[in-house]
Amino acid sequence: MHPENLIWINMALPLLALLWINLAGRHPNLREAGTIVVSSVLFAANCVLAGDVFSGGRPQWTLGEMLPGFEIAFEVEPLGMLFALVASGLWILTTLYAIGYMRGHHEKHQTRFYSCFAIAIFAALAAAFSGNLFTLFIAYEVMTISTYPLVTHHGNEEARNGGRVYLGILLSTSVGLFMFGIAWTWSLAGTLDFRPGGILSEPYQEGLISDAQLGVLLGLFAFGIGKAALMPFHRWLPAAMVAPTPVSALLHAVAVVKVGVFSVLKVVVFIFGIDLLDSTGASEWLCYAAGTTILLASLVAITKDNLKARLAYSTISQLAYITLGAALVTPDSVIGGGMHIAMHAVGKITLFFCAGAIYVATHKKDISQMRGLGRTMPFTFAAFLIASVSIIGLPPGGGSWSKWLLAVGTAENHLYWLTAALMVSSLLNIAYLVPIPIRAFMAPLDEGESQSEVQPGIREAPLLCVVPLCITALGSVALFFVAEWIYEILLPITTGS
Repeated sequence: MHPENLIWINMALPLLALLWINLAGRHPNLREAGTIVVSSVLFAANCVLAGDVFSGGRPQWTLGEMLPGFEIAFEVEPLGMLFALVASGLWILTTLYAIGYMRGHHEKHQTRFYSCFAIAIFAALAAAFSGNLFTLFIAYEVMTISTYPLVTHHGNEEARNGGRVYLGILLSTSVGLFMFGIAWTWSLAGTLDFRPGGILSEPYQEGLISDAQLGVLLGLFAFGIGKAALMPFHRWLPAAMVAPTPVSALLHAVAVVKVGVFSVLKVVVFIFGIDLLDSTGASEWLCYAAGTTILLASLVAITKDNLKARLAYSTISQLAYITLGAALVTPDSVIGGGMHIAMHAVGKITLFFCAGAIYVATHKKDISQMRGLGRTMPFTFAAFLIASVSIIGLPPGGGSWSKWLLAVGTAENHLYWLTAALMVSSLLNIAYLVPIPIRAFMAPLDEGESQSEVQPGIREAPLLCVVPLCITALGSVALFFVAEWIYEILLPITTGS
């Protein structure tokens, strides 16, 4: 099949799943079986498309022109292809997990849940394959709107409050800052197309924009893309933790936040161009902003006893690593940021899967209540430990390679305080992640629970919860061994090819 056709087929498949889910809504087994089949076909189709893209192809497809110069157009390059593989691959596992979680917890409105999830995957693919800023912006907003019902899924006051914060911050930043940045870019370059090497070099050489103005324009994108959760526009992310755990997995690994940091990388590489930002120093301030977010979010994470809240602030910190990689504008740092999209996605989705499995099996949300649980939930807490190793950046976790490349980028820019910040952040990662499985395996049971009240043996969550988290935990290790391959496929985005 021609690669251009695969673009629209891949984006049509989540919409096909949406149709199937609603037609089979009254038959849960049929509804969820169809979702699994379509998501598996989607991942296979993306693998076929990746074969062309990673060998040098750049397939394109244009849906149409909305206004003169504003096309909905798609072009697949290696960074977008990697993101699409991550999103479509994890959709399969998240669907399996959601079946176990939603049924095990007797959640209502499951058809609506799976429908919104399918739309979010569609938006993620549209963003990954976007050929210009206009298309990316539309996909970004579809992602925001489609995930709002997921955040407010429970329908109680807490969910509604969380949804208001979620929608308020993401829409206000995108309309107030992101859109303004797009308009300014159009006025300077006369195009919004993503091009190797960027589109702003010529306007800069013509004196249409100064060094300081470049920095301001970059700020409009960095803060306007609120899904990147750069402080101070980060509160939407912990507020969204009121959602069911499969939604948290979607937010933190599969789609939402990854659309944010992917967009930041895409703008830096294909709108500004790393050579322009490097020569002008216009992105140096963003290095400091990202470094500050990395450390502050890690410090806040340590203070949280609620497991999902701790993981939420961990995500804010980890996303800032990717923004830092973009801001350092060296080939190694940009590739490290791109690699961290995949490394963090697999590691963090494992941690959220574990949090949900613990809640389904024990109804416990707080870390202080999880003493001794590792002896009854060994697979869940072992997976948590493995994923933590990757998030921390230690071998054999895949995150060790992406963090190494980011550290190399700080050294190449002689920003040694940022090198130190990365090291301190990894130590903080250890402080807020490793004690959780250690207490679960090594500490005695909570004082309020006598041994006679705890049935001996393994009492894990439903199998469909446990199997996906074990697969993603092993995936965190597998990424350690394929890091060189990921490096090679991302290398063309830094060479302008």
